[in-house]
Amino acid sequence: MPTVTVHEAKTNLSRLIADVLAGHDVVIARGATPVVRLVPVTPLGKRRFGALKGKVTIDAQFHEPLPDSELQSWEGP
Repeated sequence: MPTVTVHEAKTNLSRLIADVLAGHDVVIARGATPVVRLVPVTPLGKRRFGALKGKVTIDAQFHEPLPDSELQSWEGP
């Protein structure tokens, strides 16, 4: 795991990003103290409209008014 200084990281950022994407760990140090580690970002995936269709249900009670005790919890004193 290579450790580079902040100055080296600023100078060679593109190369460090390529190293991380190639599977290497890169640590950036402030002086002799390691402070951060560069890691690749995991993509979130593509959202698809209707992906939960048939998996989520709302029962009839959903549209009924809340009881006074619960309504006070939402609205405050």
